[in-house]
Amino acid sequence: MEPSYQIFTQRLQLTNPWTISRGTAAHKEYSYLKFRQGGHTAWGEAAHNSRYGESLESVRAGLEAGMTLVMETPEDPAAGAARIHAATGLPRSARAALDMALLDLEGKQCGLPAKAILGAPGKVPPATSFSIGIDDLDTIRAKVLAAEAYAVLKIKLGTDHDEAIIKAVRGVTRQTLRVDANEGWKDPETALRHIIRLAGQGVELIEQPLPAGRLEEAAWLRERSPLPIFADEDVMDSADIPRLAAAYHGINIKLMKAGGPREAWRMIQLAREHGLQIMLGCMIESSCGISAAAHLSGAVDYVDLDGHLLLASDPFRGLQLEDGRVRTSNAPGLGVEPV
Repeated sequence: MEPSYQIFTQRLQLTNPWTISRGTAAHKEYSYLKFRQGGHTAWGEAAHNSRYGESLESVRAGLEAGMTLVMETPEDPAAGAARIHAATGLPRSARAALDMALLDLEGKQCGLPAKAILGAPGKVPPATSFSIGIDDLDTIRAKVLAAEAYAVLKIKLGTDHDEAIIKAVRGVTRQTLRVDANEGWKDPETALRHIIRLAGQGVELIEQPLPAGRLEEAAWLRERSPLPIFADEDVMDSADIPRLAAAYHGINIKLMKAGGPREAWRMIQLAREHGLQIMLGCMIESSCGISAAAHLSGAVDYVDLDGHLLLASDPFRGLQLEDGRVRTSNAPGLGVEPV
């Protein structure tokens, strides 16, 4: 069978409308890659985000351009991955989809799960947090009650009524909380006031309290914050890590920003060298993209891999949720297939 590929679009309907400080969505529409080579079929997902200047159209074009490079040696996924890593101009989520499909193919060729191909540890991963988006207070309470099976909740803030949101959450649960401001606090003094208040509310860390790019202010906040602060929008790939070490306690690594699991694995190792704590996060994604990240979850401190859990229907199967932990199978490659 000759090597071939297909790029297609799929709509992911959310169980509930998803609101963060930047806007609201009822569904996501992403590009997917299906790559056939040597009797194997490999999969990749490009969960693009307009926050980073990507669109469905630009990602599809990036996937086409990337597959031109891959098809130079379709039987050698490692060589294809190296060319994708070296290429310039590809949207990051397109790069991620290409990289995970090549990792899926390599694992299937070798009969090994993706974590073994990467050399990542197979340790039991931390429990994932479950995200609660911004909403009216009654709906937030209902969402929190529906998420009682999760040990940790991630609460989206960055509104003009953050205090009321936390009060509503704490009115119905004592679960451990993480807070993600999504760049919603506009100055360090305001952020510090919020964080001091949250430190007494059972919150264990804060994600991206300030707008990205303001590292001097983040460093000021880091020195004074009673809680660890983590970079999210401020970190994309391994090139960002050295300059973030003085401004944050930790970083949130997402495959769709990094450009795939191989670069995410490099980021994990480099972050350790710089003394940074590590969260492994995600966009709203299907189990295809989440599985690619989950193969790295035994190497990090915190896990936030719940994007597939927010969907009304997941188009892939094979990823497991056990005791609040997102677990991959030991099947070759990513370990997921279409439903």
